[in-house]
Amino acid sequence: MNVLVINCGSSSLKYQLLNMDTEQLLVKGLCERIGIDGYLKHSRGDKTHEANIPMPDHEAAIQVVMDALVDKDHGALSSMADIHAIGHRVVHGGERFSDSVVVTDEVEQAIEDCCELAPLHNPPNLTGIRACKKIMPGVPQVAVFDTAFHATMPSKAYLYAIPYDLYERHKIRKYGFHGTSHKYVSMAAAELLGKPYDRLKIITCHLGNGSSVAAVDKGRSVDTSMGLTPLEGLAMGTRSGDIDPAVIPFIMQKEDMTAQQVLDLLNKKSGMLGLSDVSSDFRDLADAETKGNPQAKTALDLFCYRVAGYVGSYAAAMNGVDAIVFTAGVGENDSNVRERICSYLGFLGVDIDDEKNASRGKAIDISKEGAKVRALAVPTNEELVIARDTKAALK
Repeated sequence: MNVLVINCGSSSLKYQLLNMDTEQLLVKGLCERIGIDGYLKHSRGDKTHEANIPMPDHEAAIQVVMDALVDKDHGALSSMADIHAIGHRVVHGGERFSDSVVVTDEVEQAIEDCCELAPLHNPPNLTGIRACKKIMPGVPQVAVFDTAFHATMPSKAYLYAIPYDLYERHKIRKYGFHGTSHKYVSMAAAELLGKPYDRLKIITCHLGNGSSVAAVDKGRSVDTSMGLTPLEGLAMGTRSGDIDPAVIPFIMQKEDMTAQQVLDLLNKKSGMLGLSDVSSDFRDLADAETKGNPQAKTALDLFCYRVAGYVGSYAAAMNGVDAIVFTAGVGENDSNVRERICSYLGFLGVDIDDEKNASRGKAIDISKEGAKVRALAVPTNEELVIARDTKAALK
């Protein structure tokens, strides 16, 4: 069974084709600058094909992907009939979806209804679904939601302390995101440790330009740092994370800004970028810190401090923790960030090995022998989770 995984952004489209009988990755690629001019990067094994191809919209980008998949030189299929299903990443499923589902007209409408909760993400996700339906009618499609893994959170974790009728009428609550990543790495951690997934208490730290932490108790998400939107929680590349809500009207008054302008400020100009005045990229921050930039150091210190704070609170929420997992671009590759976070966690029984911690991009237990709580670095694979969920939904 060949599953095509599609992840549509506002001007980009990432894709992977997997043979789900063996879980082998056949090809992967990226379409960028959709609606501007169009650029394709397509990889099969160790060979990469790049081309500038007009992509006026997502439908055109989907067609470019199909052409690349069946290309005689760098494709992997003899015809489009060899695509048996399509799995789509959809960021927000609201309370409607607690699992991945086969796309129907009703599901499409429900995804559209969630657009107000994720205005930057759900519309392009939906565009990808509709483009695939038009180009490949009859091929089953499955929606895999970022929020679904966190649907097991109890009300004490997901409710906000605001008038309850606002939750009832508008579904204002914490939903959480990065669900496919937290699901994959928590399961991979159990496998790496050689212990049953349903008996472990795991804290997963998805650290990248967007970052979140999740408490996974016996295979179920019981809390996570992102909220109604991805703005809540950790300070991130350009997002502020947790702040006093009164900051918003205060900035509006002092800077003569609208509410939307302040939200744009908190989403796109804050976080590591805003604090450092250097960059949202952790590699640039590390370089600037090495050169003596105090704001870059402060930004990194704040980030690591806040991650450790969430880890501590989730250890309390689960009344213990067996393993802490670092994943995503920063979590998988930045040994300095991992070390700084773990330096706060000795009270839990975390004790990392410097040599093991120097590892990049592979699944490894970075703990010293005898450490009570294991610290792991595990590369995430959200596309594989989407493909697995697609296969399972169709069964």
